[in-house]
Amino acid sequence: MRRFLLFTALATLAHAESAFDTANIDPSTKPCENFFQYANGTWLKNNPIPGEYATWGSFVELVEENNLKLKAILEESASDTATPEGSVRKKIGDFYASGMDLEAINRAGVAPLQEEFDRIAGLKSTAELPTLFAHLHDIGVDAVFNFFADQDAKESNRVIAQFYQGGLGLPDRDYYTKTDDASKKIRDQYVAHVVKMFTLLGDSAKDAEAQAATVLQLETALAEASMTKVEQRDPQAVYHKMNLASVSALTPSFDQKSYLAGRGLGDPGDFCVGQPEFLKKFNALINTVALDDWKTYLRWHLLHSNAGELSDPFVNENFAFYGKILTGAQELRPRWKRVLGATDGALGEATGQLFVAKYFPPEAKQRILDLVADLRATLRERIEALPWMEAETKAAALKKLDKFTVKMGYPDEWRDYSALKIDRNSYVMNTIRAGQFENQRNLAKIGKPVDRKEWLMTPQTVNAYYNPALNEIVFPAGILQPPFFSAKSDDAINFGGIGAVIGHEMTHGFDDQGRQFDADGNLKEWWTEGDRKKFGERAQKVVDQYGNYTAVDDLKVNGQLTQGENIADIGGVRIAWSALQKKWAKEGKPTPIDGFTSEQRFFLGWAQVWRSNIRKEALRLRALTDPHSPAIHRVNGVVANMPEFFSAFGCAPDKALAQPEKDRAAIW
Repeated sequence: MRRFLLFTALATLAHAESAFDTANIDPSTKPCENFFQYANGTWLKNNPIPGEYATWGSFVELVEENNLKLKAILEESASDTATPEGSVRKKIGDFYASGMDLEAINRAGVAPLQEEFDRIAGLKSTAELPTLFAHLHDIGVDAVFNFFADQDAKESNRVIAQFYQGGLGLPDRDYYTKTDDASKKIRDQYVAHVVKMFTLLGDSAKDAEAQAATVLQLETALAEASMTKVEQRDPQAVYHKMNLASVSALTPSFDQKSYLAGRGLGDPGDFCVGQPEFLKKFNALINTVALDDWKTYLRWHLLHSNAGELSDPFVNENFAFYGKILTGAQELRPRWKRVLGATDGALGEATGQLFVAKYFPPEAKQRILDLVADLRATLRERIEALPWMEAETKAAALKKLDKFTVKMGYPDEWRDYSALKIDRNSYVMNTIRAGQFENQRNLAKIGKPVDRKEWLMTPQTVNAYYNPALNEIVFPAGILQPPFFSAKSDDAINFGGIGAVIGHEMTHGFDDQGRQFDADGNLKEWWTEGDRKKFGERAQKVVDQYGNYTAVDDLKVNGQLTQGENIADIGGVRIAWSALQKKWAKEGKPTPIDGFTSEQRFFLGWAQVWRSNIRKEALRLRALTDPHSPAIHRVNGVVANMPEFFSAFGCAPDKALAQPEKDRAAIW
């Protein structure tokens, strides 16, 4: 799914303040030298990361506040014996209750998955792989590749079938291919984890070690055939439209018709294959990997996909690797938080429906919509005034801006969960059925017009996104709270917070990826050749600037991977700043508050949004996989390009924070 988020979370993040608090500032740091530390230093010192988290900051604080609200809703739903059968309240109550019944879960152990393990063990030849893969994909097991329905990137009004690379147990292909000591160590730890999980299934230590080696070998082969995250940033590079005959020609040893039949489909017509070379490699592996090795690989991914919902030994070992080793978290989150997260994943719009009814009044929605209108008008003016863009490209850009769809708070139509069976008998089976329901709901879209009313996030999510295929910006109710937005804060703080967030998502429509989609969401060139070149020159300044920052230890920020988010951060703050100037021109600029001018408070509003502490392990994981820069660079990297910041804080032009004028990024 092509969508650009404001933030990528490694773990759920806890209560937020109602307005800007000057006590968070570190007065011992000069704002012109390290603005992130200046704005947040005292907060960073006084808020160490709790043991259950990999990172702790404003996003996590707000998620935790929302979690407490959701917990009350789920507990009330679970205890309400009068709730009608089939209602969303009954379903979320039963799902939550099944996950909180730890005694039953521990008693069952891995037994709920035995039928699936038997299915894998019964595989008689590689000719049966298509049918088995279809079933495992249907129940949410990530085996080798992903098959799903999504918009045709070049015909945005229709939904077609999609193939995409997958099948790895580590977070990214680079974990298998990099040869540095840290990567080698993680691979060794991963193998040790797989060994422990197989032994929990009852395998002998010798067999478990042999099987873990098989898993690593097969996954490494898949990783070597996979595109890097930077390569995947080019939407043209992952768009290969084919018919069934062409897809079948990529995998002659894997019967696509049998696979499709197993997913309940006939010939769906067109396919988009993200990585044809990956499917070719998969086909070669079918012919060279032993049948027993395929069984081992599939057995592992079945276990891995469901480990979090099994008995304590599996949950604890799963956390030991994916929590402690990969993110640095020290403690398993309380059970209610984990089950809440699973409930939200399975029945997100059902819980969201109850959440917004209780916590998001309609008047809050309208106030943000008014702010969006101001920012859209400001971006229009900025595009019209761009000195480097030709009139032809400007006209197309303005057309795209005018056709932005804005979704705010929650959907107009709620998802129908009536076909999803939920009971209190088995937590694992509830999660499997929920995954199966979602997969089948997704595939049912193939060949149909795009539903432009659908949301890709739940209303309670603390995030926002831009979707270029729909040319839409989306702001769930969950993020429309402090520190991003507060009725108690002045305009400067709110424009620096939610205003810059809105501008960020708008700018995604014109970043290195989003700019390749037209006003209707089609992957279609609408830039003149000269403007493409000029955009590339300006974007390269962003790549170079952030690529010089250190993420952690000897690992630099990947300027190519993060360029879209960095462009959106810089553009978002500039748009919000300009919109605020217009407001002040009409209404007058307020006098200083708490000893800070309104200009200073705007930038403090931006900086406080990104306050966070993060563990080294999590920072390394993000540097390798996350298109967002570390928080310190999201703050300092933006203001380093803005003379308005230097003026607001009286910074000399040669201060360490400032980008040399010739290197400053100025696109939107």
